[in-house]
Amino acid sequence: MIYPTIAQLTKGKFNRYQLSIATSKCARIITDEYVRERKAAEKNLTGSKDVDRAMLENAVNPEYRDKKAVKLAIDKICSGEYVIVDKSEEGFSTESRTVES
Repeated sequence: MIYPTIAQLTKGKFNRYQLSIATSKCARIITDEYVRERKAAEKNLTGSKDVDRAMLENAVNPEYRDKKAVKLAIDKICSGEYVIVDKSEEGFSTESRTVES
């Protein structure tokens, strides 16, 4: 069985298409953050891209480094860190955004 289920992720408010679009947008945000962290780590270590791989991997967030972006996006949607916002009634597409604390 796949966890979390589609019903748990959508909470009866969204269809599967909206969930897949929101998950892909969240995965893109996560991938962009990983790339940003990796580039910053490369600059901070030596200023060049020829750095020791172990040092570089330790400088990047292990959550982004070790998990697939889609699985991480699903986990963040399930935990409530990302919320699916349906703006289709206003003429916009379904988006995911970070919850402001």
